Amino acid sequence: MATQAGPDAGTRDEGKPAGRAPAPVFADGPRGVPLLGNLPAFGKDPLAFFELLRGRGDFVRWRFGGKRSLFIAHPDTVGELLTEIERSFDQPDLGIAFRTLLGNGVIVSKGADWRRKRSLVQPSVRPKQVRSYAATMTECAVDLADRWADGQQVDIKKEMAALTQLIAVRTIFGVDTAADAEAIGQAMDIAQKEIGAEFSGIGAVLPDWVPTPGRARIKRATAVIDAEVSRVVSRHRDGDTERPDLLSRLLAARDESGAPLSDQEIRDETVTLYIGGHETTSSTLVWAWYLLSRNPRVREALTGELDRVLADHEPGYDDYASLTYTQAVIKETLRLYPTIWLLTGTAKEGATLGGAPVPAGTRVWSSQWATHRDPRWYGDAEAFRPERWLTGDDGEPAEQIPEYAWYPFGGGPRVCLGTRFALVEAVLVLAVLARRYHLDLTAEEIRPVPSLTLQPDRDVLATVHARS
Repeated sequence: MATQAGPDAGTRDEGKPAGRAPAPVFADGPRGVPLLGNLPAFGKDPLAFFELLRGRGDFVRWRFGGKRSLFIAHPDTVGELLTEIERSFDQPDLGIAFRTLLGNGVIVSKGADWRRKRSLVQPSVRPKQVRSYAATMTECAVDLADRWADGQQVDIKKEMAALTQLIAVRTIFGVDTAADAEAIGQAMDIAQKEIGAEFSGIGAVLPDWVPTPGRARIKRATAVIDAEVSRVVSRHRDGDTERPDLLSRLLAARDESGAPLSDQEIRDETVTLYIGGHETTSSTLVWAWYLLSRNPRVREALTGELDRVLADHEPGYDDYASLTYTQAVIKETLRLYPTIWLLTGTAKEGATLGGAPVPAGTRVWSSQWATHRDPRWYGDAEAFRPERWLTGDDGEPAEQIPEYAWYPFGGGPRVCLGTRFALVEAVLVLAVLARRYHLDLTAEEIRPVPSLTLQPDRDVLATVHARS
């Protein structure tokens, strides 16, 4: 029987080859246009642009507006960038739209401020805490399954968004009213779209003080989010009972000096956790249903495991480790459709990659989309093959995949704190629904749209078929 190599082990699979990047050979990207550089080509189709750069080499120079940029593709070099963030590379400024939504949360803060916030936030998402949230994940998924009926047509994109919103609202805020989920969810949708438009359009090179319709929309959306968060925080502080939700744990957290997070910091970290617990998982589940519908063999293997492992009970946290094929389905989905599709850093003085100096101020770019689909690291790289993440009876992995050839949650010291939460949620939700239903999506191809996360370009309609 095959077992899994461990998709929730961060970005490293122990025992896999390092890949050994060759000595850097720098290539030039496409010729850009005056002032904007390669921004027009990047903005038109960022995913295709990064694949184009990957085809030119592992170290490709290009220009993001007027900024000197370097694209890297080799897993070893990606690993260098991720592990040297804070030392040799800075977190870059991702623009006013990104800052408006996330403030100065743990994702964007730097140096001592980042270390303090990470130490305060991390205990809220450790495995022990994720275990306590697993029952909520399953319960919400069961409620959705009970509302579906054989032959019903549903919009999977909307269904998964509503489901993960509800899970996020319950686990993060400890509340369960439709108004909370709806108001925050709608505002988040607007903010996500505007961040993507700002990042890949002309807004990327405009000064912060220049007003645009998109910037006005994200400010309005953020105001809605801030009002909801403020209301829920006040409710928590007025309560006289201990709550098990993430927000309560953030309110109770203290740093080494005994100081709590400020109101603004609570707001920033709450929004960050919401995005990690809702946006990323929702997108992953949509892509998983899309891939399963197009690959009946994989779907049958998945339901076979669910029938064998779960029998007549709903999945819980203790079942997670046994659902090895289900985990592999999620991991392979994240390979082909990584929710976070790029990571960047800005070189400090003395920075190097692959032993070659990188001039200070250079923006270094890596793309999960491009590296995850590189045929050098994956056999039949465009195919949906969860089996590549399994190990055989001899303990050997099905494919020798280098470290950092798969990094949907980043890596190094700034690896996503919510990795375990997101993986457990995706596996449990998929297990609840897939053991009861097959979903047949339209045969029409769905294209990914890179915004804050990688989203489908349209509604994703499916027919629900109850399993006997």
